[in-house]
Amino acid sequence: MQTVKMNNNLEIPILGFGTWQIPEGKAAYESVRYALKVGYRHIDTAAAYGNEASVGRAIRESGIAREEIFLTTKLHNNDHGYNQTKEAFLESLTKLDTDYVDLYLIHWPNPIASRSHWQDANRGSWKAMEEFVGQGLIKSIGISNFREHHIESLLEKAEIKPQVNQIRLFAGEQQGKLVQYCKDNQMVLEAYSPLGTGALLCSPLVQSIAEEVGKSPAQVCLRYDVQKGHVVLPKSVTPSSILQNKEIFDFTLDEKQMAQLDEMENICGPTQNPDETSF
Repeated sequence: MQTVKMNNNLEIPILGFGTWQIPEGKAAYESVRYALKVGYRHIDTAAAYGNEASVGRAIRESGIAREEIFLTTKLHNNDHGYNQTKEAFLESLTKLDTDYVDLYLIHWPNPIASRSHWQDANRGSWKAMEEFVGQGLIKSIGISNFREHHIESLLEKAEIKPQVNQIRLFAGEQQGKLVQYCKDNQMVLEAYSPLGTGALLCSPLVQSIAEEVGKSPAQVCLRYDVQKGHVVLPKSVTPSSILQNKEIFDFTLDEKQMAQLDEMENICGPTQNPDETSF
């Protein structure tokens, strides 16, 4: 499995398995177990997904050594602030039933619960996360859905620079200015919804390129982001798709194909403004 080095010199697998919208219980457990069985070593969950217990059980019962699996979870929007983050992280650790997580993210920068004081709330959360790093309970820390002004506010007081920003990235939605800002600040970009929540699979351009390279539309979309240097987090509960999404390292998109995908319009709907979310 290919990896990307973060600014703390730790490695993150460039292909992860996303669990957003996979419900707690059988679906989350079985999909994560299967993903691990076929070779995924990077699992992404969140407190807001409500499936941490099943994800943790799947990891424990996989037969794979914990240190071989890169596990991410995220802070819930209702739990921003120093004390709240302390409690929320320990609750996630308990649900996951693990001694540590490899990556912990602030899920959204400006949720409703702390909108009147989001800067201070984020800084308090970050301080708590830095302390958990010092205790060895978190290996790396980062952010999700943060834009430039959110990051600049965080960096004013941060002792540890974010290792990752997980944002919505796919062909047609590359958020170029933000991506370059993150790269300039030595942050790895993680692409969530790399298939455009499925909409990209129906794109005539994506389908045409898939025919040219002898791969599926999903594989083309994932390969596109990987060649951009982004970590990708495809999600599926279908075994054949989980397996197929992993087979993206035996082909390359050429310059023309990459340029065509670069020039795509966003056919998957606009990315939410994190300062205007209703949650």
